[in-house]
Amino acid sequence: MHGFANPARFLRLARWLTPLLLLGGIVVTAASLTWGLVEVPPDRLMGDTVRILFIHVPSAWLAMAGWMTLAGAGLVELTWRHPLAGIAGRAAATPGAAFCAICLATGSIWARPTWGTWWVWDGRLTSFLVLLFLYFGYIALAAAAQQDGGHSRVAAIFGLIGAINIPIINRSVVWWNSLHQPPSITLGKSAIDPAFLWPLFAAMLGFTLIFGGVVLARMRAILADMQAETRLRRKARGAAEAA
Repeated sequence: MHGFANPARFLRLARWLTPLLLLGGIVVTAASLTWGLVEVPPDRLMGDTVRILFIHVPSAWLAMAGWMTLAGAGLVELTWRHPLAGIAGRAAATPGAAFCAICLATGSIWARPTWGTWWVWDGRLTSFLVLLFLYFGYIALAAAAQQDGGHSRVAAIFGLIGAINIPIINRSVVWWNSLHQPPSITLGKSAIDPAFLWPLFAAMLGFTLIFGGVVLARMRAILADMQAETRLRRKARGAAEAA
């Protein structure tokens, strides 16, 4: 792990891994959505509305996984001071927030014909909305630290504290009465018919590959910006000394 914390070594790895993840993710996602949105039969109770499942569930998974990624990066940054840890957290925040917003939007679209309302203030929906606001807060803290030219220790601590919301999201439908259905997939068990389960797993894999590729691409872009800024500062310092 310490070896990959070296920016030069990371860039050599990310240069070929980024397009591989993105291309693989696009192919798998396209195939899984075609499978789920076209080939899978309508649900007995929800009809064609159930097809939102193949976008909603992977988005929910990556919204939570994205926060755990930046929280893990924050822990590494605070503990071992790895130079890439803070960059990884910043890179994961924006796609994580995007998937969180997609999850909330598709959930509302799904809720309207299923529950008869766009929104209810139950535990699952409210905790996911809190997660979106946590993403916004993290992005703002990380951007402020970048402008100051320092490492975002405050953002790292915020990411660790915000991780408390993840188990709340996961267990909310168990702890509180909710319109949202209970967990459909638990350890070793699934309440989802295999006709829906396998394309759902494929969609989750495809979305995850895309997420990984986007995070790597953003890390490379952030590193390039930092290197360009460093060169500009050196040139400005050299010009000031020459004058």
